[in-house]
Amino acid sequence: MARKSSSLVSDEELESRVSDAAGRSRLVEDSPLDARMLDLEDEAESPFLRGQKRVPVRRGPLPLPRNTAGRLKVALVLIAIAVAFAAAWMALARYATQSWRFRLDSSDNITVAGTRNVSRAQVMDVMAGDIDRNIFFVPLEERKRQLERIAWVKSAAVMRLLPNRLQIAITERTPIAFVEIDSHIALIDAAGVIMELPANLSVKYSFPVIVGMAESDPLSTRAARMRIYAQFIKEIDSSGAHYTADISDVDLSDPDDLKATVTDPKGAVLVHLGAANFLERFKVYVAHVQEWRAQFPKLESINLRYDHQVIVNQDAAGAPPKTTEAAAAATNSAATIPPAEDDGHKKAVPKKKKNRKHS
Repeated sequence: MARKSSSLVSDEELESRVSDAAGRSRLVEDSPLDARMLDLEDEAESPFLRGQKRVPVRRGPLPLPRNTAGRLKVALVLIAIAVAFAAAWMALARYATQSWRFRLDSSDNITVAGTRNVSRAQVMDVMAGDIDRNIFFVPLEERKRQLERIAWVKSAAVMRLLPNRLQIAITERTPIAFVEIDSHIALIDAAGVIMELPANLSVKYSFPVIVGMAESDPLSTRAARMRIYAQFIKEIDSSGAHYTADISDVDLSDPDDLKATVTDPKGAVLVHLGAANFLERFKVYVAHVQEWRAQFPKLESINLRYDHQVIVNQDAAGAPPKTTEAAAAATNSAATIPPAEDDGHKKAVPKKKKNRKHS
């Protein structure tokens, strides 16, 4: 039996296909560009092509409109928000500066802390102009400077407490001595600031009285002398003997020669201690004062500022200064040195000087 063919191709059709294939072959050989195009077409028709890699697109935080109308709309929205904030701020500021809620009605709306020797009346003298004023119009820095002009005030802080209160914090100065100024007694601190005794002194002080200082002296001069005084007090009390309890006056008129008036039941003695080695020199006085009293019945002053030399009664009115062998021996002197004029610094004192230490 003859095999039955599934499709029949005529001779003319077969020749046509062969001719087309031959023509395509010649076209590929003549044009390399066409060959590449054919390859691309073949690859496009292939079902096994690899997937193309996607290119990431970076976007901004906010999508911006691409057209002018969209951008104008965004600008108008931002302007509207800014205007709303400005209007709210102005309304709040007007309310804060004009409302009665923020007005200091009386001095009761001002609290003061940290005062013991500064009276409330002194503080209110500074703040009186702010009563019935809006607290936002109170010049805090200016009031701070005015408060610090009060002698007892070392530093001050002025704060607003909403809605209508002020709080003042005061740090007071710490006195370290009494001082004689123009024949009256005041207090003085380590910086040389002079403070009047308060009417109601809340703390009882026991200090020597500083003499030889004037209120007209520049503050820098008083501060320098107070550093000498502070060093003197620190040294003579460093041994634990508390020698300052027997000192009534400290004369700071000569920075190179501190003079302390020492009192005991037998009388007061003016002791010259120079500008250094206060403790060693004062111990010499304590150890030998009874010997000197026995040798000099009217012992009024002792000069210990010179090494290997002690001058007795240099400051006594009408009495020539003397040296003593006992005094020279006390200071380990090889020989008694003739009396010196103490650089011209002499001061006459009463023969009997009473204790002026205040407490």
